Formats: sequence, C-alpha cells, structure tokens
Amino acid sequence: MRLLRSFLHFWYDFIIGDDATIAAGVVLALAGTAILAHYRVPAWWLLPAAAVILLALSLARARRAER
Repeated sequence: MRLLRSFLHFWYDFIIGDDATIAAGVVLALAGTAILAHYRVPAWWLLPAAAVILLALSLARARRAER
C-alpha cells in the first residue's frame, strides 16, 4: 500500500505541482487543441498562446502575493 501511495503522490506532484490553476489551464489548452484539430482548424498557435497567458497570470499572482 505504501508503494502505491508513493506512486500516486509522485504523479499528483508531477502533474499538479505547486499550482492547480496552471495544470487546469494546460488541460484546457490541450483539449482546445484537440477540438480544433478534429475540425481541421490549424491549432498550432493555441498551446504557445496558452503558455504565455498562463505564465503571465502566474507571475501576476506571485507579484500580488509578494506585496
């Protein structure tokens, strides 16, 4: 049981990490890319845009917490 708990804790920490908002944003961006690709819409731009937006949101939140 300890081995299973350690394994699941690793994956939770690896996927979620410190910020569940970023993980949720990445999941939404991947889902959006898959939906666009399914309808044959060029989707190459969605993941880089999501990364920039999520990074900006994360930095803004960190700056607010620092004050």
